[in-house]
Amino acid sequence: MTDRPIRLFGDPILRSPSDPVKLDDPGLRGLVDDLLDTVRVPGRAGVAAAQIGVGLRAFSYNVDDEVGYVLNPEIVELRGEPELVDEGCLSVPGFYFPRRRYPYARVEGVDLDGDRVVLEGEGLMAQALQHETDHLDGKLYVMGLDPEIKRDAMRQIRESDWF
Repeated sequence: MTDRPIRLFGDPILRSPSDPVKLDDPGLRGLVDDLLDTVRVPGRAGVAAAQIGVGLRAFSYNVDDEVGYVLNPEIVELRGEPELVDEGCLSVPGFYFPRRRYPYARVEGVDLDGDRVVLEGEGLMAQALQHETDHLDGKLYVMGLDPEIKRDAMRQIRESDWF
């Protein structure tokens, strides 16, 4: 159980789709514990397994004082007209860019016991569900920026100290 280091933009695991979790994997409970410990750091709304170097479909969340996780999540519903919201990412530290997100999202997956998990919400929860699921599909939020914003964002990232 550890707060694991976050992989940064440019790491190939962040651009690779994650494999489904197998519930009989002996290391799965440790992964969930690490995801939960890592997301509890103040200022974090979500952490995908890929962000800590594990290519499995799992993420943790920390929104409105609710901390949890989901395995093998899939977005099953998006509602409303996509809106521009400022978004950041632990894997692209120090930057926030306006990104279009649906105002409502619902994700379904399972927990460690194989029981169904349904996560849904509006606002930050909807944004986090979409953002973390994108990570599991090998997509970083900057890839979905409007073209003119993306061009400037990529320039700023390339000029950053950590890149």
